[in-house]
Amino acid sequence: MVTYDGTGLTVPEPNTAVSVDALAADGTSHGFTLEVTSSGVVSYDLTSASVDTSTAGSDVPDVLSNPVETTGDLSQESDTTEADASDASAEAEVADVDAAAAPGACSDGTYATKDQKEYGTYNWYIGDGGLPGGLSKNDALWSFYEALDNITESSNNCGYSDQVGAHKANFLAYTTREGDINSSNTCTGFDGLSTWDAGNLGNGTVAATCSRTWPTPGVKNDLREADVRFNTHDFDFTNKPTANCSSKYDIRSVGTHEAGHIFGLKDIYGAHNNLTMFGNSIECSTRARTLGKGDVLGLRSIY
Repeated sequence: MVTYDGTGLTVPEPNTAVSVDALAADGTSHGFTLEVTSSGVVSYDLTSASVDTSTAGSDVPDVLSNPVETTGDLSQESDTTEADASDASAEAEVADVDAAAAPGACSDGTYATKDQKEYGTYNWYIGDGGLPGGLSKNDALWSFYEALDNITESSNNCGYSDQVGAHKANFLAYTTREGDINSSNTCTGFDGLSTWDAGNLGNGTVAATCSRTWPTPGVKNDLREADVRFNTHDFDFTNKPTANCSSKYDIRSVGTHEAGHIFGLKDIYGAHNNLTMFGNSIECSTRARTLGKGDVLGLRSIY
């Protein structure tokens, strides 16, 4: 186990890279990448720069027939815990005007990328236990689907065409397994399933993504698995912010941000709060559902 700045990674097998990205409520950066070479040498990427800017490469088919059970699977949370209150309400959802009218979103070209790329199709599951916003599994399915589509379809109000569409996300099934990340923001190992779920994360962490890739010299690392967890232990979420929304995070905004990590984008900070990959989720805001210029250009730089 290697820990750094409130996050951690279990050292994987040789010729594997792993990374953790934690979305903090206070806007601070948490996460890093660890890589093990074929000879067993362990190295860390603690910087914000992309390690490998080349993008050409080919996808290695996922192996899903015999997923490996890891320590966190099936036992981290029970089915009856860690679900925040349902956001069922008679109020109408506030229109996404903050996404359409966000000043600067279409003129800010800032982005940062990871040494990570989905060369084929991101196949994903919904895990066991409670879900954000008290959503049913079916409602969560469509919310997570939309979040991923926002990235794979480059959804934006800036007039940019989609150049990521060939790289898709595909829901496979509900599973009794859970995401391979624990309450200390540590990626505990990987079981072969890319699982979206909810539960307990480190203090101040709204959501986190754990990714496993295969290093491919000369091109970006090939994504093998990526788990996403919403922190329903410490935060409330909603799928439809209303005019009376208070102290809740929009599920689709947070999900779109985490999907950006899956497809190779890093957090950005400073005066870039109109962009989806801004490293601080804003309560009751739907702004991150829609990509800004920098988010689109970041994806284009990879795909």
